[in-house]
Amino acid sequence: MPQITVDYSSTLDTAFDRQAFALALHPLVVSTVDARPEDCKTRFRRVEDVVVGAETEGRAVLHIEIGLLHGRTDDTKIRLAKAVLALISAHVKPVDGVTLHSSVEIPTLDVSYRKR
Repeated sequence: MPQITVDYSSTLDTAFDRQAFALALHPLVVSTVDARPEDCKTRFRRVEDVVVGAETEGRAVLHIEIGLLHGRTDDTKIRLAKAVLALISAHVKPVDGVTLHSSVEIPTLDVSYRKR
């Protein structure tokens, strides 16, 4: 915990500095939800096909999910989500002719979650 998954459109390959984003995201998560840096794990999943509304071209999606253990308030999750959205602009360069749709979700991990 935190388990972080970033889904991003393939059109962002050269525009999205994924390593720098994760290295900036981890301290933000740690300070916001009182986690340990070594517990932050981020994986990136490249998405080939994206449809936004009726459009199949000219759109890119960046969705970040940060799974947390129980005990974080809704206010804390909302504060983190807003901060993560703000962080995106620093790590994703504009792509000509592409509109970026970004989102953040912060679910609570199931009670069965275990790690070692």
